Amino acid sequence: MASDSRERMVRSAAYLFRERGYSGTGFRDVIAHSGAPRGSIYHHFPGGKVQLAQEAVRYAGEFLDSGIRAAMEGGDPAAAVDAFVGWWRSVLVRSEFRAGCPVVAVTVESHDEAPQLADAAAAVFARWEDTLATGLGNAGVPDDRATRLARLIVAAVEGATILCRAHRDVRPLDDVVAELKELTRDAAEDS
Repeated sequence: MASDSRERMVRSAAYLFRERGYSGTGFRDVIAHSGAPRGSIYHHFPGGKVQLAQEAVRYAGEFLDSGIRAAMEGGDPAAAVDAFVGWWRSVLVRSEFRAGCPVVAVTVESHDEAPQLADAAAAVFARWEDTLATGLGNAGVPDDRATRLARLIVAAVEGATILCRAHRDVRPLDDVVAELKELTRDAAEDS
């Protein structure tokens, strides 16, 4: 039961960071959202909000990474783009454009307060890039190009997600996806 409370709090923190950001989410919010006992947050996260945020960033990273891996099993390089984008698209629409990436939220708000959070976010972005690059490489894209394309995918999708929130419309994401899919297919065909 204790680990269930801990996991619920980590998931809740990731969810709340998506909508409220790092600075807009407090322990009380996480406790209320997760339904965990009040004192348990201090028990499970003696390092405070920074420790909780590190865990939430890792959780969000692993969650999305597993979806990317599963989608790329067929060897289609465009599937990597679809896998990375599909989840963000549904999050944007379901939240009526209030939610974005919890990893980005923690990254942009925490540099001065807790530089270790930027390190946790960098590790997640690197993992996504590595997973995408591996999938692109398996589809025949040369390693150096696969690495650059993977970074472009992550950067473009994260940026498009922010544009979607600003415009309250998924068209920026759809436009970016169309271009990224074309780039990945061309890269695979050129090799």
